[in-house]
Amino acid sequence: MAKTSLSMKVKDWVLWLCVVALLVTELFLFSANRQKDAARVQLRETKTELDQLHSQLDQLKNSSVVTLSADNSRLRAENQGLTQKFARLQEESRKLQQQVQKLNQQLETAHSTAQQQQQQLQQMQEENQQTDQGNTTGTSADSNSPTSTQATACINNLREIELAKQQWALDNNRSAAAMPTVQDLVPYFPDGVIPVCPSGGIYTLNAVGTAPTCSIPGHVLPQ
Repeated sequence: MAKTSLSMKVKDWVLWLCVVALLVTELFLFSANRQKDAARVQLRETKTELDQLHSQLDQLKNSSVVTLSADNSRLRAENQGLTQKFARLQEESRKLQQQVQKLNQQLETAHSTAQQQQQQLQQMQEENQQTDQGNTTGTSADSNSPTSTQATACINNLREIELAKQQWALDNNRSAAAMPTVQDLVPYFPDGVIPVCPSGGIYTLNAVGTAPTCSIPGHVLPQ
């Protein structure tokens, strides 16, 4: 009887142990399933984040391509504009150099003309002085001749007119073809009075490069 009771107790303990082991196993399986489900959820979230990152990366790539293309187009346009501007500046520089050369040539011509006119003025002044000396030391017959005296005075007047013309041309940078007027030459005569021919002749000023003339025959500047 005692053995049967002990056997029953052993069986009960075994049964309880099995039950406890089963419960532990169930709890372990439940915990494992929960961990598995959590891992799946995390895996899905990670996959979703990866998909988003791939999408953002593709967008960045597309945006970079568009930006680079726009920058290249802008740089090409700026380069073309700079090239055209450089060519325009080169052309303007070439034109300015030509103008400078032309101005230098004009200055040299004007300087040469001024020197020639200055030499002519000096030569006429010397001739005028020589004429005055010749008139002073001339023969008594010539000095007593009214016609000769008037001709000499007229020629001296022509010299004064010629000197005034040359000085006017020099002061105003005029060429030999320039034609002065009476009003142009007035400031170059004493008291602003233009000389007149003592024989009643009419003076013609002529151009700067041509000597003035008198309408009386013989009243001519010596060459």
